Amino acid sequence: MSEAATKLDTGSKTTHPSTATLELAGKTHEFKVRSGSVGPDVIDIGALYSTTGAFTYDPGFTSTASCESAITFIDGDAGILLHRGYPIDQLAEHGDFLEVCYLLLYGELPTKAQKDDFDYRVTRHTMVHEQMSRFFTGFRRDAHPMAVMCGVVGALSAFYHDSTDISDPYQRMVASMRLIAKMPTIAAMAYKYHIGQPFIYPKNELNFAANFLHMCFAVPCEEYKINPVLARAMERIFILHADHEQNASTSTVRLAGSSGANPFACIAAGIACLWGPAHGGANEAALNMLGEIGHVDHIPEFIARAKDKNDPFRLMGFGHRVYKNYDPRAKIMQKTAHEVLGELGIKDDPLLDIAMELEKIALTDSYFIEKKLYPNVDFYSGITLKALGFPTTMFTVLFAVARTVGWIAQWKEMIEDPHQKIGRPRQLYTGAPERDYVPIAKR
Repeated sequence: MSEAATKLDTGSKTTHPSTATLELAGKTHEFKVRSGSVGPDVIDIGALYSTTGAFTYDPGFTSTASCESAITFIDGDAGILLHRGYPIDQLAEHGDFLEVCYLLLYGELPTKAQKDDFDYRVTRHTMVHEQMSRFFTGFRRDAHPMAVMCGVVGALSAFYHDSTDISDPYQRMVASMRLIAKMPTIAAMAYKYHIGQPFIYPKNELNFAANFLHMCFAVPCEEYKINPVLARAMERIFILHADHEQNASTSTVRLAGSSGANPFACIAAGIACLWGPAHGGANEAALNMLGEIGHVDHIPEFIARAKDKNDPFRLMGFGHRVYKNYDPRAKIMQKTAHEVLGELGIKDDPLLDIAMELEKIALTDSYFIEKKLYPNVDFYSGITLKALGFPTTMFTVLFAVARTVGWIAQWKEMIEDPHQKIGRPRQLYTGAPERDYVPIAKR
């Protein structure tokens, strides 16, 4: 293979070639080129190994389509995010979270009757088994809420045996409803346990976002009044994080699901992946960075450090692995952050001052423009969540609450795909070749 000469010719995008030709070790092979409804063409290399004896090498799978999906489309160069064809800004501006959940799960926006029925079913599944409340006491009070989430969500399969048969469409539906409905309840319980307050049960008269805020911030000794501006901000945060195509945690859910694992185990796997600071923990990291900068007067120093290749400091909340343009979600979160700070009377928030100055620099400084380091959604969501009253340890938990519907929709699509098979990436082996065992006395 090391002496093989390779050449790949797919033609131009505008001609939409039907085949791609690969010349390898003196032989020519043709592979089908598939085109989606939008986006780049895809070379189908499913038969590459069987026909050529070679694998592809693609660390991080940045050039590999792992599946066929009709749920979410991203054009990172143009800054576009579509759910079932609908732009994210329109959904966040005009829809509510459960409407987006229905869209992701079923492919179309619901009618009034469908929406009422879906809301009713989700609302009636928000309570968790009472024995689960005792499950929380097995964790230390100072346990990170994401550690608690991983354990408790994985344990759902021990409480709801009647919805773990993935071959049964009805059980898949019930499991989907349960996960979407119970995730905010579990997240709120993790928060309450973390701060030493009693659990607050869900209230059926409240919508999804308002109910979550109530479970997090109400206490039994006094009435908690929902602020509609804050509830709407929470709604937008959930919508903006509902799905994001084949990201690391979604790919983890699909990979776990490809083995036939039950849906609760698959979502727990997604939560574990989301916990990483390069993924779901990015908004927490962005807020910590703003705190590290401390004052707008210190910004030039940190900008210089960010440009210094020998300095490990990184500006968190800027740039995105997919978006090479302004993150479309960031524009909505910027507006939402201002609304929340204005509603709460936070006029001179030092972190917001730093954030605004950083944004101004990022959009005008040639270094950031050339490297396309635009502010992303994590840049503003951290500020907004802090203003809502959540500690940084809860930021990724809220991400998990929102992303559950995306994970479920992607898992459901994979299970129902007739071409689905267990995930099994290959590797470029660089270890020792075959050798004989040597007894320890002769080593």
